[in-house]
Amino acid sequence: MAKGHRSQIKRERNANKDTRPSAKLSYARVSVQKACFVLDAIRGKDVQTALGILAYNPRYASTLIEKLLKSAIANAENNNGMDVNKLVVAECYANCAPTMKRVHPRAQGRAYRILKRMSHITIVLDER
Repeated sequence: MAKGHRSQIKRERNANKDTRPSAKLSYARVSVQKACFVLDAIRGKDVQTALGILAYNPRYASTLIEKLLKSAIANAENNNGMDVNKLVVAECYANCAPTMKRVHPRAQGRAYRILKRMSHITIVLDER
């Protein structure tokens, strides 16, 4: 158990928070595996290169991630006062979200389950 007053405990917890600018897309209708193909391509790149990669990537997830990256850039510029030309994609990852279960009819009265997977995508930026 942590000792101290409730406000002191909260203050200590908030002191350890990550102050890097980030953006998160929850419940994206794309599987984690498909999102990670695109995220692996931009991880560690500077922001302008990452936007160029996403603009010409044919995958569906790249349109979602491009919009998310632009949101993270705006957060860095407006909230943290960072220079856009010095930004780098420090972290980007996709986590599992709840899966929608659907039923597809098959031969002889059987039913097959279809799993429509979703993901939570996060992008964290940092200055070079």
